[in-house]
Amino acid sequence: MEHASNAAVVDALGIVTGWSEGARQLTGYPAGEVVGRPVRDLLAEEPPPEAVAALTGTVVVRHRDGSAAPLTVRACVVQSEGGEDGGYMITAERAGDHHRSVQAGRAFQQAAMSMSVFDVSQRYLRLNDVASRVMGVPEDALLGRFFSDTVADAEHSSGFLAHLRHVAETGRPTRYESYGGAPALNRDHAWTTEMWPLREPTGEVYAVALASFDSTEQYLARQRLALLNEAAASIGTTLDVIRTAEELIELLVPRYADFASVDLLDWVLGAEEGPVMPEADVMMRRVAHGSATEGTPEAAVHVGDTDIYPSFSPTAKALHTGRAVLSQAGEPDFMRWVAERNTREPEGRPYRRGVHSMLAVPLRARGTTLGVAVGVRIANPDDYGGDDAVLGEELASRAAVCIDNARRFARERTTALALQNSLLPRGLSGQAAVEVAHRYLPCGSPVGIGGDWFDVIPLSGSRVALVVGDVVGHGIPSSATMGRLCTAVRTLADVDLPPDELLTHLDDLVIHLASDDSGAEAAEFGATCLYAVYDPVSRRLSLAAAGHPPPALVLPDGTTSLIPMTAGPPLGVGGLPFEATELEVPEGCVVALYTDGLIEDRDRDIDHATDELCRALTAPADTLDTLCDAVLKAVLPEEPSDDVALLLARTRALREDRVATWDITPDPERVAAARQAATEQLTAWGMDEAAFVTELVVSELVTNAIRYGSPPIQLRLIRDRTLICEVSDGSSTSPHLRRAHAFDEGGRGLLLVAQLTQRWGSRQAGQGKTIWAEQSLTPQ
Repeated sequence: MEHASNAAVVDALGIVTGWSEGARQLTGYPAGEVVGRPVRDLLAEEPPPEAVAALTGTVVVRHRDGSAAPLTVRACVVQSEGGEDGGYMITAERAGDHHRSVQAGRAFQQAAMSMSVFDVSQRYLRLNDVASRVMGVPEDALLGRFFSDTVADAEHSSGFLAHLRHVAETGRPTRYESYGGAPALNRDHAWTTEMWPLREPTGEVYAVALASFDSTEQYLARQRLALLNEAAASIGTTLDVIRTAEELIELLVPRYADFASVDLLDWVLGAEEGPVMPEADVMMRRVAHGSATEGTPEAAVHVGDTDIYPSFSPTAKALHTGRAVLSQAGEPDFMRWVAERNTREPEGRPYRRGVHSMLAVPLRARGTTLGVAVGVRIANPDDYGGDDAVLGEELASRAAVCIDNARRFARERTTALALQNSLLPRGLSGQAAVEVAHRYLPCGSPVGIGGDWFDVIPLSGSRVALVVGDVVGHGIPSSATMGRLCTAVRTLADVDLPPDELLTHLDDLVIHLASDDSGAEAAEFGATCLYAVYDPVSRRLSLAAAGHPPPALVLPDGTTSLIPMTAGPPLGVGGLPFEATELEVPEGCVVALYTDGLIEDRDRDIDHATDELCRALTAPADTLDTLCDAVLKAVLPEEPSDDVALLLARTRALREDRVATWDITPDPERVAAARQAATEQLTAWGMDEAAFVTELVVSELVTNAIRYGSPPIQLRLIRDRTLICEVSDGSSTSPHLRRAHAFDEGGRGLLLVAQLTQRWGSRQAGQGKTIWAEQSLTPQ
């Protein structure tokens, strides 16, 4: 027998089949002398009929020593493993202990918590009134029955029995929490259950007692707190308005709502800043919704569509009042709104089938209302209450801040991108020196648009400047700084400074920008830049860098390598020189200039990325545009964290028959010979119509070089998209344009040159200077 204190088991024929240690102590009979005998053999008197009928009362039992003693007994029906009645379990106590037993039993029955006692086979021995109400049946209907036969929730039953079995087998108490339904309750409850063993005097466990507390409110409070904690981590993971709204829906459904939706005012999704608050009826755009089951109201308004909410609707009330609005089935305004909605639905498909509770919460951030989040309960039997409204407002407040952050980021990103696109070259004019292709990709990361830029600047003598740069930081300030630097580079390039000198002046500019901007550090305005100049006549490439990665060079045979050069410090550091690198490149080479966003990333090896770039540049491509796309596809990270600018230039060379050069003796009489040589060259090129202006330009520039310059003097004509006349000499003094007075004998030469040519200027060389003038070859 599995023992119970002071208990015996009697089958349906009245034969003793089980005998506990407590029963032996009461009667003096060991189990071996009792089991198998009729129970009546132990009675000194015939029990009263009412005791037999009620299975409880006082009986006189004969002790083994011959004495007789009254015992208070209680019997209950015992089920067999097959479910049939297997007899009775009789518990007894001395009549002298009855008073204390009655008081203890009364406390047990009247306890405010659910209390039960099970034997080690999981059969009911005792239940108090609360436990009987929870189970929905009186105590007598459960005594002696297996617990698993009294509940329909198999999942709950298995967990409960596992804990019962653990306590019975180990003798150690346990405490656990469960959530689920109960037979007599119409909603799920949370229960905190404590179980402890009941022992024989020998220490053997004969039963398990338990007490269950209804901890539903505490459980729901913890669930609400957990939902808030999860919201902090799961809402606002991206700076995207739509995705943030979707994250709110994913959090709400199904734990907080069977259906949830987020509607935003149209201005929130646009680029404008000012909030527009409707006065009565509200039109909003659905940006996200979700439901726990199919067929719920989400089909009424599709994502991306607008909907009008009348002023009496919970949604419009929440928007106008700025507070959560609770609505329950049966309330006039709620039913009026449902009826209005149902008129728009197809016949036989009500809009709010089964909806019994609704909560509309405004999405407010920084004092501005952005929209409304709505939660609806259909399958969940609990109506929304005050605690739910407080939780909803807290969740909506956190989501609204994230939505507003995403909106502000999108607006700033749009503004920065528009500014940057306006500053970047829209279309690069054709150049005789190079064929170019370019790409600019703004980053999609939360840090915003960077300050990457590139440019192709035509220079005198058919030369061309290739520029690429990157400003530190992101957003509108970086784009504005980029615009300043881009303009400065074009201005300095027009002066025809060598690359290293140009970067020195640009470095000084960045330092001045920093000192003029409220004492900001120069590093805040820092930038990198690569400036290269290609001459198609000499096929020389001269370049210098300020903290920028070196360009890659692809030779006509496919050999690719980075151009070895010394990268100076970034712009804005100051105090360190920049060094220029010069090399001769064959015609048809491809020079690749890029910003660090193409090869650098947090989880990327820069050497490996550079190797990938060199391999990608050797891929066969019909055009440079195709090669640009291939390079980006092969080298660019999947999710670049920085802007990327890529500039490809294929070099061209001017043939010798398009360039004519003469050394001029520093003798005024040689001016006429220079004019004659230039005229004959124009005739050979078939350009006699340009002879008159060219004679005047050659005459003026050569005369000035002889009169004010120093040897050696050289005249050069270049036939490109324009006709270029250059005169160089060994003097570093540059001429300047001035207006002659009425009676001045000189001073009109350069003025005539400026008026007759498209443009003119001078540039310094390593030794001396060059004065040049360009004539357009197209009809004026």
